[in-house]
Amino acid sequence: MEKMELVQNDSPERMTYKDSTYEIVSKVAYLIGVPKRIFENEHEPPKLEIFEKLDKDKNARIVRNLCMLRTSIERNYKKINDELSHSLKSIYSMPEYIPADSFNQLTADGIRLSKKHNAQLSSLIVDINRLISDRINNCKGIFPLWINWDYIRELFIMPDGLAEGSTKGAASTYYENMSFYPYQVYINWRPKDLGNILYCDRKFVELLYSWHDQEFTDYGKVSDAGSYFKNNIYDFIDESEQVVVVVDCENVDPYKLSATLRGLNKESIEKVESIILFDDVHASTGWDLLEQFTSIPVEHIEIERVKENKSLVDMRLALRVSQEFYEKKVDSYILVSSDSDYWALISSLPKAHFLVMVEHDKCGPDLKNALAEHGIFYCYLDDFYSGDSEDLKQRAIFREISTYLAQAVQLNLNTMLDEALRATRVTMTPAERKQYYDRHLRNLQMIVSEDGEVSLSLKVK
Repeated sequence: MEKMELVQNDSPERMTYKDSTYEIVSKVAYLIGVPKRIFENEHEPPKLEIFEKLDKDKNARIVRNLCMLRTSIERNYKKINDELSHSLKSIYSMPEYIPADSFNQLTADGIRLSKKHNAQLSSLIVDINRLISDRINNCKGIFPLWINWDYIRELFIMPDGLAEGSTKGAASTYYENMSFYPYQVYINWRPKDLGNILYCDRKFVELLYSWHDQEFTDYGKVSDAGSYFKNNIYDFIDESEQVVVVVDCENVDPYKLSATLRGLNKESIEKVESIILFDDVHASTGWDLLEQFTSIPVEHIEIERVKENKSLVDMRLALRVSQEFYEKKVDSYILVSSDSDYWALISSLPKAHFLVMVEHDKCGPDLKNALAEHGIFYCYLDDFYSGDSEDLKQRAIFREISTYLAQAVQLNLNTMLDEALRATRVTMTPAERKQYYDRHLRNLQMIVSEDGEVSLSLKVK
């Protein structure tokens, strides 16, 4: 009853976005210059740990301080102009209007704004806009690959912001609608009363894409499994004597499983004895790297096929679970597979405890109905925050590309030079040969065409 009352008292917005993440909004908030006190307030969306991480990144720090200066000037433009007109004050000595810390930090980071701005406030805005435009791409790597960087970048670019006479329109729009801007900080958008657009990742990304006439629906990138699902997993682990994770690699996405494991609390993960991967030759090579992204010991069993069209993974997994149960007295298993055939395994071990992790698009109603009827908890890997798998994905891609290159490119520069000297009948001393090698062959250039074709070119100096 208490839970029902709590849900009813929650706002519609909180209910809609209750499982959202805060990674993207925290990064955007830092870069656009949202005050640190907002990050320090535990009731506000931006997370302090992300602030502290980005504050160590010089490129992010520069963009943040430039944005803070721009917002302060736009917010106090008339007051600053009056001070410049009626006193001998410098723009750089008005801490009540412009944060001196931002000037000082920019100087420490090698960014110097021209002294000519003492007389021309509008030229300072143009200078800041130019610096932001030149440097915002240095922050591209802060954001994951799945988000459209051009949409993020656009938020920082003032329209017509490089011409002194053209910045007034953006300034007027900001000043007249300041309460609609996130934390009253300037960004480039069409201001509307949308509440806090940095309320959470899901709300922000949905809005960001809608501003470009697109719909964002990949909610696994911006939300996490709720407390109901996680608490059931924690309870299952806590109530078990020994827990082993068994994975049918044929029927599971390794990146979703990695994200799920990394999304669980450390205390529960440490109670899991091992992960046993049952891997077919046709399964994803991402499984080879999983151990590097979890603290749980991983046993990777690769199973050869007797017949090319017949996998033996399910049989080997079932036999191993039975062995673990009867010989090693393992009482609890987290089974990761969407294959309904495993119900035969579960039903054959009535004294063992099972928790099943499945995927939405792979699991049919038969398995889910059987699990529900017998009170066996199951959850979807898809519901966990998938952003935690990005590094595993990039490592797997890099590994495959490296393997491809090693097989596709068989080139020895010394052999190539030997052939060139033979064909041209040019004679070189060992010293000449070394100089030629260092000056030219070490500077081979890779040229990539629009359709992805690669060629090597010798740069002649």
